[in-house]
Amino acid sequence: MKKLERKLTLPTIIAISIGGMLGSGIFVLPGIAAAKTGSSIWLAYLIAAICILPAALSKSELSSAMPKSGGAYVYIERAFGPIMGTISGIGLWLSLLLKSSFALVGFGAYLLVIINIPVEYIKYISLGFLLLIMILNILGVKKVGKVQVVVVIISLITLISLLFMGIPMIDKQMLTPFMSNKTTGLISTIAFVYISYAGVTKIAAIAGEVKNPTKNIPLAMIISLLIITVIYVAIAFTLVGNIDIKELSEDIKPIHTLALLLGGPNFAYIIAGIGVVTLISMANSGVLASSRFPFAMAGDKLLPKQMSKVHPKYLTPINTIILTCIMMALVILFLDVEKIAKLASAFKVMMFISVNLSVIILRETAVQWYDPKYKSPLYPYIQLFGIFSGIILLFYLGFMPIIAIFVISFIGYIIYYIYGKNASRTGVMTQYGHIPALYILFGKKRNYKHLKELEDKEREEMLNISIDKDAGVIVPLLGNEIAPTTLIEIGASLNARSKIQTLNIVEVPDQTSLDAFLEEKPKTKSLERIVKKLDSRIQQDIYFESIATHKLSETMQVLSEITNIKWLILSWNGRAYNGIFFNNPIGWIISHINSNFALFKCNGVTEFNNVLLSIRHNSQDIQKLIASTNSLCQYFNSEFTLLHVLNIDTTTEEIENIKKTSNKALSGTKGKLLLKISDDPIDSVSNLTSEYDLLILGTPKKDTWATMLFGTGKDKFAISSACSVLRLTIKN
Repeated sequence: MKKLERKLTLPTIIAISIGGMLGSGIFVLPGIAAAKTGSSIWLAYLIAAICILPAALSKSELSSAMPKSGGAYVYIERAFGPIMGTISGIGLWLSLLLKSSFALVGFGAYLLVIINIPVEYIKYISLGFLLLIMILNILGVKKVGKVQVVVVIISLITLISLLFMGIPMIDKQMLTPFMSNKTTGLISTIAFVYISYAGVTKIAAIAGEVKNPTKNIPLAMIISLLIITVIYVAIAFTLVGNIDIKELSEDIKPIHTLALLLGGPNFAYIIAGIGVVTLISMANSGVLASSRFPFAMAGDKLLPKQMSKVHPKYLTPINTIILTCIMMALVILFLDVEKIAKLASAFKVMMFISVNLSVIILRETAVQWYDPKYKSPLYPYIQLFGIFSGIILLFYLGFMPIIAIFVISFIGYIIYYIYGKNASRTGVMTQYGHIPALYILFGKKRNYKHLKELEDKEREEMLNISIDKDAGVIVPLLGNEIAPTTLIEIGASLNARSKIQTLNIVEVPDQTSLDAFLEEKPKTKSLERIVKKLDSRIQQDIYFESIATHKLSETMQVLSEITNIKWLILSWNGRAYNGIFFNNPIGWIISHINSNFALFKCNGVTEFNNVLLSIRHNSQDIQKLIASTNSLCQYFNSEFTLLHVLNIDTTTEEIENIKKTSNKALSGTKGKLLLKISDDPIDSVSNLTSEYDLLILGTPKKDTWATMLFGTGKDKFAISSACSVLRLTIKN
């Protein structure tokens, strides 16, 4: 099957992004907005831009990790799964085609200035231009991009010239009253004009056709948002400073009215022509972006495969372009201007809330394949602001748009169960979500009971590997290890058998075929060479294999269920989220797998001459921790210190009991006892670690309600340690 080509450069996608915003948002909406809030419409535009900034930053990050056509649909589907993906794909498609339809309806008011025709014919002329747009999009995305650059430059020059003429003429008396409908009117106007900026993220939908997308898409979004915000706010301020609010509130061609006031009939005539071209250009870029949503959904088998057809000559998604234009024609014929704008804003607000949530889910679960080249600043605060501000704006749009969202969600469920119910892939939330999140979003939880009932041979067949029966330790290498050989040596020190199994595990999204990852890559070959070299030094046989998996959690569960394996050894960064909604793979491992496991956080020290074993207040069985630490020290020919940090209120009798119990446990080992009195255990242990090469910790027995609600975030002892850290969880 033919694929889309990467043809679009940075100036072109900036033009497409600006073209997606520079249209009805300023040529039509200011008049309707003025009726809602008065002269404060410029403030509504400014706040709307601030509210949409989190989505722009989040989409920039997501697009740098997943530069594919489909934009927000792809991101939401990867994060939440195919059901939410289906709903979001339809919602995004509708929001963009509604906005594009709104542009074609609005351009009629400007066309009437140029051509003297009956008003009732305007809709049919709009349909004629829609047909032209459809043909242009089918002919090729590069042609669309070239047209956008020219139109955007002309429109920007026009608006800037209006600013130079209009700002000196502003009448301060026209700026009062500032808010005609108080705060409620301002917030509802912010929600209403929100859609004006939606085009800033539109280019993510055509990421599959952008050159160097990981760099150009984030840059284009930020540049275009800054440019258009300045233009919108300045033009809105100029409008209310030159045109009476009563007149403006009934005007759906406010830019023409301003031009007539400032430059006379001839100048206004030229501005009307530019308005017509700009609004058609906006509709043009809208068709370009919106048609990619059903195209991407069909590629994921959530819509009929006919929707994924690419024109053999022009390499454009012909069927989805035609479908999008048919839907736009129906909107133009049967919906009025304000309803179109409200519906478009509502769908877009909902999708942007989901986009911000997607960044949080993908970052906090730390899935292996999520590796964005650009990361949103001020995480997670910028995303949380986007989510909460979006929820507020959604309710201020009124009852009808919210009902429409529920209807589209219901339609999305139906489409999913018709076309996507047999999809085997799952979203990240389904893999790492806790019961509350899974019931809220999917009505079910992940069940691993069937894995426990399998025989070892069946488990190995699931992974498409063969685990050596004499191996007592498995070392899964997930690609983020600072010192993979040290992990293997730690495994050797804890191994009661003569063999170690090392697995290079690559996690890929469910939507990506595993075949592409089965070929041996240079990094894998290098890792295998290093591991085999270690084989001759540690006097234990090391077996190395590479596997690709869609479900890292299920793979780890299968590995832990293999009966003769005693230890899993993994790299660690000190974080261990286990929140009420979702956790990361390490948090998932802590909650689910059945074998012993060790988490190693490398701080640059890999030779362990001095080891500190710190006993937490609620740690696991001390005797087992001491035995494992002693085994490690024997392997590395080192000694260890057993540390108890005692509260300042600990009595002399309690101290003596701890000494007696600890010395008995240390009998026959290379360990010695150290007691420290402190009211700040974390600070005390942190200071002591400067004298040691390795800190060994046990795992707290259970999370509190607070840590379940807000997430444990990080192991404070591990994060504050000056030396490397090994966290042991002993289950058998």
